[in-house]
Amino acid sequence: MTNRRFTQALESMRSPDARLRTHGFDFLREHADAYVDELIAEFGREPDDELRCWLLELISEARSPRALGVLAGELESDDDSVRFWAIRGLEMLDTPGAHEALERAREGGWIT
Repeated sequence: MTNRRFTQALESMRSPDARLRTHGFDFLREHADAYVDELIAEFGREPDDELRCWLLELISEARSPRALGVLAGELESDDDSVRFWAIRGLEMLDTPGAHEALERAREGGWIT
């Protein structure tokens, strides 16, 4: 996989054409594990709330331990969709660190 393919897929996700957005998302979902670092970087830079949520969903799909920090960091998000994907991503990651992050969030009252 090249960064050019990642860039093209991300550009498609930003398109006003719903078909192109879906195509870009589907490509990245199939290859999320190969692009996890790029997805995490884009998530941190992305200002659009809807695209941030999609990126977090893709980061979750990667099931990479490298995603632990970003997923745990979004457990306190004010955005319900972002918080949902942070929880789901940590559940999918299913590591001791992910379980600890979820437990801390429950104890802190951020999630139920």
